[in-house]
Amino acid sequence: MHYLYVNVVKARDLPVIDLSGSLDPYVEVKLGNYKGQTKHLEKNQNPVWRQIFAFSKERVQSNLLEVAVKDKVLGKDDFVGKVVFDVMEIPLRVPPDSPLAPQWYRLTDKRGDKKGEIMLAVWMGTQADESFPEAWHSDAHNISHSNLSNTRSKVFFSPKMHYLRVHVIEAQDLVPHDKGRLPDPYVKVAVGNQIRWTKVQQRTIHPVWDDSLMFVASEPFEDYIIISVEDKIGPGKDKILGGAMIPLREVPQRFETGKPPDPRWINLQKPSKAEEEGEKKKEKFSSKILLRFFLEAGYHVLDESTHFSSDLQPSSKHLRKSSIGILELGILSARNLLPMKMREGKMTDAYCVAKYGNKWVRTRTLLDTLTPRWNEQYTWEVHDPCTVITIAVFDNAHTNGSKDDARDQKIGKVRVRLSTLEIDRVYTHYYPLLVLTPSGLRKHGELQLALRFTCTAWVNMVAQYGRPLLPKMHYVNPIPVMHTDWLRHQAMQIVAARLLRAEPPLRREVVEYMLDVDYHMWSLRRSKANFHRIMSVLSWITTVYKWFNDICYWRKPITTCLVHVLFLILVCYPELILPTIFLYLFVIGIWNYRFRPRHPPHMDTWLSQADSAHPDELDEEFDSFPTSRPSDIVRMRYDRLRSVAGRVQTVVGDLASQGERAHAILSWRDPRATAILIILSLIWAVFIYVTPFQVVAVLFGLYWLRHPRFRSKLPSVPVNFFKKLPSKSEMLI
Repeated sequence: MHYLYVNVVKARDLPVIDLSGSLDPYVEVKLGNYKGQTKHLEKNQNPVWRQIFAFSKERVQSNLLEVAVKDKVLGKDDFVGKVVFDVMEIPLRVPPDSPLAPQWYRLTDKRGDKKGEIMLAVWMGTQADESFPEAWHSDAHNISHSNLSNTRSKVFFSPKMHYLRVHVIEAQDLVPHDKGRLPDPYVKVAVGNQIRWTKVQQRTIHPVWDDSLMFVASEPFEDYIIISVEDKIGPGKDKILGGAMIPLREVPQRFETGKPPDPRWINLQKPSKAEEEGEKKKEKFSSKILLRFFLEAGYHVLDESTHFSSDLQPSSKHLRKSSIGILELGILSARNLLPMKMREGKMTDAYCVAKYGNKWVRTRTLLDTLTPRWNEQYTWEVHDPCTVITIAVFDNAHTNGSKDDARDQKIGKVRVRLSTLEIDRVYTHYYPLLVLTPSGLRKHGELQLALRFTCTAWVNMVAQYGRPLLPKMHYVNPIPVMHTDWLRHQAMQIVAARLLRAEPPLRREVVEYMLDVDYHMWSLRRSKANFHRIMSVLSWITTVYKWFNDICYWRKPITTCLVHVLFLILVCYPELILPTIFLYLFVIGIWNYRFRPRHPPHMDTWLSQADSAHPDELDEEFDSFPTSRPSDIVRMRYDRLRSVAGRVQTVVGDLASQGERAHAILSWRDPRATAILIILSLIWAVFIYVTPFQVVAVLFGLYWLRHPRFRSKLPSVPVNFFKKLPSKSEMLI
């Protein structure tokens, strides 16, 4: 895409037009029906603007470009002078050409008189120009200067985060408020908005907790670790026995499985007793607490679900993997968008946000259109091909002085796994923009993307498939599952808060939608979808069983005869078994190459059960936590949940019973069954020892593939024997 760029730098020697002897100049850049204006500078005859304008070549409606300097006054602005350019004579600059140097041009008024000079640079370029992100675009012609930054394209970076481990070991010489009782002490640790507690210990002045607490800390380390030892006096009534503050910037780091730093005794500062006793008493000694605290640099701080994570690198830059390639993303256009601002008499002010790794990008906002064309390109370094890039489209609610609490509406989201992309192939495809709402599934249009994954280190990329998904520390010293979701939620909040403080801000609702902050919440629709996924995965077992059953019952006599021949060959030549298996896998893979997907997979409505979800199920999914619905609706949903959980409970119980029967075979829970089995095992051991293995295999195979006339409709003896083994189901209350 080509754009006409105008870089308005400054002006000098402007004349005074007002009767008051002052001049409030600004520049108006006009190309056909499109106009762009700089800010006006009060009482300045040598103003400096340094502002860039960009006009899409496709929308050029005139061959003349006018750059006029005007004086801001009440009513109609005064004309100072202008410069006119012929669009056909403007030079073309294509990166990586050197930037075009601005030049001084003389301003002439309507009579042709000289009225000062203006410094400009005018050129024809593309969206790859370094001036493109900062430029005022003709698509934002009705945006005020105060909201212009909300419409420009920007690049953001997530804060660098670490896990902080605080190991609370013990305390000594705790002094209770009530001298007549021993304290029930516990420790509260706070880092920013994160608060964790140890367990309450039995009454003693020398408690031992030996409890490890984990938090998320982000650079720059400006927060403090606030330690508070409290005495649990009664329900909801606690008193502080002492506290301490430790700056995060003084906390050491641990790399991978290195030895953690030694614990330190920290003096506990007692709270002021002035209110209780009327005066402060000087303490002869202070209580102490033994702590070990350090930053874990060998972990990756999860702020996304591991199922579609875009970054798996450890916190320490020294432990990170080398780059294996480059991902190029072209956000081209969208079509058939739904109008999101019908109440305001407008269409949609759409912009895109893409996230991969710690880099976020936001395109410029295209105003009042249902067919936006961004044509912006971004690149990322790739360290692992088994990662996912997320692109979402939003409607900008802050383009015309909206309230700060206005929320950008989500239009849709697309995820693409890099491992599904062929190397060096450009994928240009329209992806449906789907949003699940309480009223059902809505398609808000289609997003056109261009994707290319370029590999720069083939050996490293292939080696990544044999390496663990997460850094080494996640496997050597795994984080408990019960803490993982809490830490992920805290990391999401830190990222959202940090990006909200950027200028222009990337708003919280955008970050939460990109990171799927509510992915772990209960959803009956998602539970059904996961059940169907399991059934789909297990369908190949059913297919193989059905095929083998047809072979055994001679429904396809020719295939059955061929299987008999193959079976006898493998028995006679057992060294061909493994080569045959791998050759079969090779042939299947080559055969399926014809049916490979031509485009990267995207959101699947059928797989998500979104097109068939009941309205009440969707209302429950979008309900707040805790619930805000009336008690009768909550009661109905609770009864439904009990019904679903009852069926799950039955299935889990059946699986447990089968496992317990297998465990009971040799555990003598049923003495007669175990005796029968061990006697039969001894007989089979002797029989197989004295009989060649090929003979045993042929007898077993031919018996298994016997003709239906030799089969009984009743279950076989081994199946009956297994089902009669005892389980622990009768031991449940």
